[in-house]
Parts: sequence; structure tokens; C-alpha cells
Amino acid sequence: MNAAALPTGRGPSAERPPTSVAARVGAAVGSPLVSLATMIALWYVLIALANFNTLVTKNPFDVVQYLVTGSDAAANRLVIGRQLGTTLRDASFGYVTGTIVATAVACLFVMFRGLEQTLMPVVMVLRTAPIVAMTPLITLLFGNGLPTVFVIGTIIVFFPSLVNVVFGLRSAPPESIDLMVSYGASRWDVLRKVQLPSALPAFFASARIAVPSAIIGALVAEWLATGQGMGYQMLISSTTFDYAGLWTSVVVLTVVSIVIYGVVGIIESVVLGRFMPAANTDEGIV
Repeated sequence: MNAAALPTGRGPSAERPPTSVAARVGAAVGSPLVSLATMIALWYVLIALANFNTLVTKNPFDVVQYLVTGSDAAANRLVIGRQLGTTLRDASFGYVTGTIVATAVACLFVMFRGLEQTLMPVVMVLRTAPIVAMTPLITLLFGNGLPTVFVIGTIIVFFPSLVNVVFGLRSAPPESIDLMVSYGASRWDVLRKVQLPSALPAFFASARIAVPSAIIGALVAEWLATGQGMGYQMLISSTTFDYAGLWTSVVVLTVVSIVIYGVVGIIESVVLGRFMPAANTDEGIV
């Protein structure tokens, strides 16, 4: 038999070594930077092509002047920084709690199919309710404080994270699950040793998606309920014709979202590079 015809025992993915952790971290950092540069370029192009009111429309130079070079830049930075800190605090509550609760519920759904069949339709029905419509009711129940921010942020993060993590847990190799069961492993052992590691890419995907969602949830709560943070600051800016401040608030929130998204991407690259070294190759998860 020709030696070239012998099976090598390697699939297509084995022909190239896994991408290094440093390369994956570089990709996680570079992608947000490219997105930011693209947004700035599109901003200039849109202003140049569209016939917007010059009183309302501000360009990146106006934002820099508002925060850095203007006569009131120091006072503006103080206000933006204080309100941004409040919004990040509010967003972190919903982000962390929504992600943890979604992961726990997803594990229960996977371990107990009857529970999933009973509660998943209820979850989907609740998901269809717009959060803006629910905010006044939540405010009546929990008041104009942190509990309302906590609940709104958790709701916004919970639903997409639940769907992603359930999908990730279901993607575990059936052969590995069957092998564990044949050795008498419990449901918990199968979940811990097979399904949770297999769900890491889906978990981090949901964690990245949840970053802007958590910030949006905090802004909605601040705008409609608490009267604090960047959400309220943007409302005040629009009513007082401080359009430079309004555009600056939007830009700051966008940049912060991109930065946090990139940080989560770096953590994802490091974790997957440690526990799933072949998961982030150029033929793997995007």
C-alpha cells in the first residue's frame, strides 16, 4: 500500500497549529479600534453628504473641543465623568446579575428538560414586552432608585444570554456525554465536565453582546426612572439645547462600550486559549 494513502488521523483543522493567545488578543484589541475608526469616518461622510442643521449637528472636532480644548472643557469633563461613573455602576449591576442568572437558568433548563418546556414559552412571552413600556410599571413597584436600575438591566441582559448559553450547552459532543453516562456520571458531572466547557464560546459571545445591552438598560432606567447618570444628562442636554454636550455624551458612551467590549474579547481570548486552544482559530468562532 502506498504510504501516502495511509490515514494520518488528523482532520483539516490539524494541518495548521492553533492561533497563539497573543494573536487572538491582538485581534480582540484591533477589531474595536477598526470599528471606532470606521465610525468616525462615516460620521464625517454623513455630515458632508446630508443637509443637516448645523446648529444641531456636531462633528468629532466639536466633541474634542467640548471635552479637551474648549474654555469650559474642565467643567464639562467633570460633569461627563461623574455621570458616566453613575451609568457604569448602574450597567454593571444588570450586566453581572443578568449574566449569572441566565447561566444558572440555562444549566437548569439543560439538566431538566421538563423545566425548560414549561418555562421557556413564558420567558419568550416576557421577552416580547418592550422594556420602555415595562419601565413605568417597574418604577411603580421598585421606586426611583437602584432597585429599578437593577431589575431593568437584569431583564435586558438575561434573555439573549439565556438563549446563547442554552445553545452552547446543547452543543456539547454527544459522544462525550454518552461516555460520561456509561461510566455512571450524574447530570451534574456531565454538566460540569462536558457541557459547561463546550459552552464557553457561546457564553463569551453572550457576554460581549450584553455589554451594549447593559448600558442601554442603564440609560433607559436613568432617563425614565432615576434622573441620574448619562441617560438623564442626555435628556437635560437636549432640552437645554446643549447639542455639543449631547453629541459628546453619545460619543463617550460609544467609546466606553467599545472598550468594554474589547476587554471582554481579550478575556475570552485568554480563557479559550487556555481551555479550548483550537476554538479561536481562523476557521473557528468569530
